[in-house]
Amino acid sequence: MADQAKFTEQINKGYNFKGTSILLGKGMLDGQLIADAVVQAPLKTMNRHGLVSGATGTGKTKTLQLLAEGLSDASVPVLMMDIKGDLSGIAAQGTPNDKINERARLLGIDYKPGAYPVELLSLSNEPGVRLRATVTEFGPVLLSKILVLNSTQESILSMLFKYCDDHNMPLLDLKDLQKTLQWAANEGKTELSGEYGNISAASVGTIMRKVIELQQQGADLFFGEKSFEVDDLMRVSDDGRGVISIVRVTDLQDRPKLFSTFMLQMLSELYATLPEAGDLDQPKLVMFIDEAHLIFDEANTVLVQQLETIIKLIRSKGVGIFFITQNPMDIAPSVLGQLGMKIQHALRAFTANDRKTIVQTAANYPDSEFYKTEDLITQLGIGEALVTLLDEKGIPTPLVATMICPPRSRMDILNQQEIDALVSKSALVNKYNKEENRESAYEILNQKIAVAKEEAPARQKRIDAQPEEKSILETIADNPIAKSMMRTAGNTIVRSLLGSLGLGGSTRRKKGFF
Repeated sequence: MADQAKFTEQINKGYNFKGTSILLGKGMLDGQLIADAVVQAPLKTMNRHGLVSGATGTGKTKTLQLLAEGLSDASVPVLMMDIKGDLSGIAAQGTPNDKINERARLLGIDYKPGAYPVELLSLSNEPGVRLRATVTEFGPVLLSKILVLNSTQESILSMLFKYCDDHNMPLLDLKDLQKTLQWAANEGKTELSGEYGNISAASVGTIMRKVIELQQQGADLFFGEKSFEVDDLMRVSDDGRGVISIVRVTDLQDRPKLFSTFMLQMLSELYATLPEAGDLDQPKLVMFIDEAHLIFDEANTVLVQQLETIIKLIRSKGVGIFFITQNPMDIAPSVLGQLGMKIQHALRAFTANDRKTIVQTAANYPDSEFYKTEDLITQLGIGEALVTLLDEKGIPTPLVATMICPPRSRMDILNQQEIDALVSKSALVNKYNKEENRESAYEILNQKIAVAKEEAPARQKRIDAQPEEKSILETIADNPIAKSMMRTAGNTIVRSLLGSLGLGGSTRRKKGFF
């Protein structure tokens, strides 16, 4: 009993915040709910990023849903990457059932179902607002990291971007970039060399192959116009709640490079666009990345470093990033160390490797006098999790096993009719779903090449019609004065040679014997 009182005192002291907080649930000790041990998450440190992890079916998605609802209620816009397609239910009101009612009774809360303002976004042709960005907006540096180019190839790509910028040739989609690369290796090689220096055809070919590889993962759908504006991710509904933008990327599970490309561009755009925010009472935007292992599985060292850099810096812009994954070891260590809030659902130990992962996971959490963490991780029930986060001073809170509150919205997906109805009411669909195809590098270079081909015969004809230029010797030989000088010089040289041989003539006849 003394331990329970000490536990309650420690949790309430560690999770009592001055500013606005999101109720996560109540603490648990020895498998029992401690109703007085309230576990909350302060909005002030939600820009310090976070992690929600756990095995399939342990409640990660519902925790994610709960966090998104709490942020929306506090007028904080939310961006969610829905890789499994199971987050759209946030737009619909939840339906109480026996399990929800029992959970609410245990937690001592009044469960009120509610729907939330949702905007569906898409990278492909699925229903929703189309997300696009131009090649120019990516820029040569970020694109080089995505394509894994070496320094020579990166410098060539930068040269081509500079040429296109100097000559008002927009790079909008991959077709523009491919045409520019083809032109640089052939018709434009001389022009580029004259203006910017020599380029290697082999390096251009390598860049082209890597662009094609990205294209084969469906990047054509993402690159182009009209570019999505960051401000449209940061809207507040008429009733004062933050709009929850759900990017439906269910068709990208087998295309991790495209998913990584989109994520890095989105984060880079947010960082470049938003002003420095300083120490805010609540974030400007919180992003949740479901199935985060898709970013890191095939990420090279350069991409991970880029992601780590953005995560370190973007919190100063008031943006929080949460990764959701089954295994916390899926996250690169350099990124994992930047995540202030950690919500760990149950992990299962079926193999020796599983057990090793659990030991490693436990080592990432603060020590607790109340729990043996590596054992507890395997004993957590559905909708229960280990929680630790940063308080308002940036200090880690005590580790606490928590019974998580149920979300108020639907814990299931929208049907197709509901999705269509939601999309039909969107003002952003009309803004972004009209395809634009203004003149860009592809058309300009094609015209340039066509004009050059048309002018080539006439230019050759002019060259052929011009009289053949005489050589220097021929020019000299045709000059009368030069001819006279040459004859005089020639005679002198001949006489000198003959004289040296004793064969030269004399102006006087030699005297004979007679």
